[in-house]
Amino acid sequence: MKEDTILAATGRDKKYTHGAINTPVYHASTLTFDTIREMKQANANRNKGGLTYGRRGNPTTYALEQALCDLEGADGCYLYPSGLAAISGAILSFAKAGDHILMADGVYEPTRGLSQRLLGRLGIETTFYDPMVGADIADLIQDNTRIIFVESPCSVTMEIQDIPAIAKAAHARGVLVMMDNTWGTPLHFKAFDHGVDLSIHAATKYMVGHSDAMVGAVTARAAHMEQLFNMSYQMGYCLSPDDAFLTLRGLRTLKVRLKQHEKNALIIAKWLKQRPEVDHIRHPAFESCPGHEIWKRDFTGANGLFSFVLKEGDEAATTALMEGMEHFKMGYSWGGYESLILTYYGIENYRTASGWTAKGPLIRLHIGLEDPEDLIADLEQGFARFKAALLK
Repeated sequence: MKEDTILAATGRDKKYTHGAINTPVYHASTLTFDTIREMKQANANRNKGGLTYGRRGNPTTYALEQALCDLEGADGCYLYPSGLAAISGAILSFAKAGDHILMADGVYEPTRGLSQRLLGRLGIETTFYDPMVGADIADLIQDNTRIIFVESPCSVTMEIQDIPAIAKAAHARGVLVMMDNTWGTPLHFKAFDHGVDLSIHAATKYMVGHSDAMVGAVTARAAHMEQLFNMSYQMGYCLSPDDAFLTLRGLRTLKVRLKQHEKNALIIAKWLKQRPEVDHIRHPAFESCPGHEIWKRDFTGANGLFSFVLKEGDEAATTALMEGMEHFKMGYSWGGYESLILTYYGIENYRTASGWTAKGPLIRLHIGLEDPEDLIADLEQGFARFKAALLK
């Protein structure tokens, strides 16, 4: 089936829906059995959709797992209560004390925090690497390296990594490649086709699409699914059926929403490129974005999230820019229908492998589904406040 058809049809098997168009929400913790044989059969199938206990899953969550497998071409999926839970669940399912992890220097800040504040306490060492290292990552692999964790693009500074080259180097040494594929989604980046072993999503973002549910997911091929499932279950991870339902609902419109987000964002980014205050655009579709050529080679599209760097500015000026916006609101997430804006300070203080040399502040935008003309008018007023603050 083509993607549009998969998005409309997946997760609607009658074993989940009993004929309803939308998968019902099953609220269940305890499930009961009439015979020992029935209970044993359910336990034997617990990793394959068997109903045994609510924490292991129910028809609503199984429908979402099936949908994500269909979209990514995966053999199995485990659901988590947030994107960060999916990241920690994936890493802790395969790393143990004494292991070493290579992690992209531009990863999502909570992922970096996980490695620095938790993994180290468990005896798992992390080395951060330049996201643009490509095949040269082979020189960083140690005898005890277990995982290479990639994120492409990096969710603030937007570097695009050469995932096939990294995967080739990793697999030559028996190292797993885990990817935060939230930006690409299963529609714009086919993780398994490019050598990734476990594909991780903060489904909170574009999959849910309406800023009203926290959801994480990890998809994998069969070779890694059993260990991922068993370890994540032992750590107590599970997803509520309500949030699974909201994610399934969001998936139905994922492709059409991404197209509009991408269209709107390109309009805004092209406008920003002409602004005298802007040094450069960090949008994968622009040549000024590190890894732009890799994006053209490996990705099939973009979305509404990108950054730009100002030529100059201080905290007072960027505060003036952001405060007073009518349509852009400050918020730590992205992927919903609304537009968001954030400024990031001190990037150079935590980039330990690749550094950061931009002189001006970095602004990250998520472009929502509003009319671009209204968003441009909002940004114009923000720049007026920005320039006024610089003159004080």
